[in-house]
Amino acid sequence: MHATSVLSAAQLAATAILVGWMLTGFTSLPGKWLRWKMFCRARFTIITLDGTTDGRTEPVNPYRYLSPGSFLLSPERLQTIITHLTGTGRYDRIDGRGRVLSAQGEQTIEVRNSVVR
Repeated sequence: MHATSVLSAAQLAATAILVGWMLTGFTSLPGKWLRWKMFCRARFTIITLDGTTDGRTEPVNPYRYLSPGSFLLSPERLQTIITHLTGTGRYDRIDGRGRVLSAQGEQTIEVRNSVVR
């Protein structure tokens, strides 16, 4: 019984140290957004788009065109998707507004006449 309680205490201590270390990796520093290395280079785009064809407007879901399992949508990747959708004739133009989250903070993004700005 004594060995079991020592093992449990060691496991509990190791788990607490690991959780504490992981939490400090996700805390933000002044002027930074999520300092963990994966998030430092990632840019998340949250946007609402409308596609127009022959005067009719419908919502466009750009996340549908990402690779399976992918959820990161950078402005460059968004422009590629929009260019594909307008180039194939699916939409005459695409417009929308949203935000980009990155290590530099939150910024406004806009799509006007199928161009990401």
